[in-house]
Amino acid sequence: MNGQDRSRARSGLSPRRLALAALLLMLAGCAVGPDYKRPETGTPKAWKESGAQVAAAYSLPATWWEVFGDTKLNELEDQARIQSPNLRAAAARVMQARAIAGVAEADYYPNVTLDPGVSRDRYSKNRPAQPGTPVVGYAANHFRLPLDAAYEVDVWGRVRRAVESADARLDASADDYFTVLLTLQADIAQNYLTLRSLDAERDVLRRAIEIRRQALDLIRVRFEGGIGSELDVTRAQTEVASAESESIGVAKRRAEIEHAIAILIGKAPADFVLAENPLNLAPPAIPAGLPSELLVRRPDVARAERLLAARNADIGVATAAYFPSIRLTGALGFDSAELSDLLKSGSTAGFLGAGVSLPLFDGGRIKGNVDLAKAAYEENLAQYRSRVLSAFGDVEDALSGLRILAEQADLQARALAAAQQTAEISSTRYEAGLVIFLEFVDAERTRLATQRLATQIDGQRLVASVGLIKALGGGWQEANRGKVPETN
Repeated sequence: MNGQDRSRARSGLSPRRLALAALLLMLAGCAVGPDYKRPETGTPKAWKESGAQVAAAYSLPATWWEVFGDTKLNELEDQARIQSPNLRAAAARVMQARAIAGVAEADYYPNVTLDPGVSRDRYSKNRPAQPGTPVVGYAANHFRLPLDAAYEVDVWGRVRRAVESADARLDASADDYFTVLLTLQADIAQNYLTLRSLDAERDVLRRAIEIRRQALDLIRVRFEGGIGSELDVTRAQTEVASAESESIGVAKRRAEIEHAIAILIGKAPADFVLAENPLNLAPPAIPAGLPSELLVRRPDVARAERLLAARNADIGVATAAYFPSIRLTGALGFDSAELSDLLKSGSTAGFLGAGVSLPLFDGGRIKGNVDLAKAAYEENLAQYRSRVLSAFGDVEDALSGLRILAEQADLQARALAAAQQTAEISSTRYEAGLVIFLEFVDAERTRLATQRLATQIDGQRLVASVGLIKALGGGWQEANRGKVPETN
């Protein structure tokens, strides 16, 4: 035996033991089940809307609503992030997923417990014994202070796949939080801009009511002077009342939206008031970026992809059940019949053991679990691809909506200019007695309807801009996953 072999023998590292240790290390580095790869999806090279502004590697700021330049909107968004109960619930779900991931990682380590115990046993003198052996009855104390340990060697990667699944679900939970946050931010912005659009519409109606009241006063004077007719008076009264009724209808819709905003920011509607502020904003320019960037810019798409990764890891967890599990157990502590002797060196006791469990027959249970995991993966794969298609569709809808609304706004502006000119000419001709009152009424009705529609289109363009921002994922990035606030 040479010096190297003698050294191995002294240390207990025989060639056979070294080979076994190397085999265990090699097996510990593998994990059964498929390794995850992000699936390919059909990504268009360009948006269908050829006029869409494209900027490679473009990303919106986290506080994207500031592009509208409205301080009140900024204030509402800040309040919602702090007070929204839906957002707090989403944050709590992230904390649950984080705790589950911590539980899964705990399987990497041995389970060590302290199991102290004390008992007093009475042994019968009539107990069975070997023939010829004297038997006496006696009582004895038994004091124990052991540390018990158990550890499952993760040879086939069951624990690693379980941790991989839990971590992917934690990422998905964080992505869900930011999906809720983006939806909340977009809902607040769209409701707020709609409310301001209604304020502008009410402003139009106020001016129309004032003009119609002035016309009613003029007609009454003319009628009392014997120039006009009672029919003209009643028609003028009808126009005033109709405009006032329409203004009340707009006020009703405004109140409902104000209540919705209050709920979104976590307040009771009775404690929330937004002062009237007619809309005077222009739609901001929102570059759509490249279609290929969308898959990493939307939290809902990222969530679907992370859930798919978790399902892939679940296949490995289920597959590992086919293979033997190796479990190491041991204990070290003190065992004594007298409490005073418990911690003495002679009272030390312990054991070390290992066991292997190999499934031989389970009636198809393991195969069923593997098939279930594979089917769940296929379900999530289809859901992921569906989410990707929906994301592209959302952007295309927003882009086409903005383009069409811009064209409509241009035409409506031309129509409004013509309607205002017609109403002014008709008013002058009526005051001069050249036309009947009905012509004047028709011109005023057309002007009011045209102006209200122009105001509504302006509001719709701003709301559609928010829709495009939401479709593009807002200011979300994968790095945001670690920025979910903890709930108290």
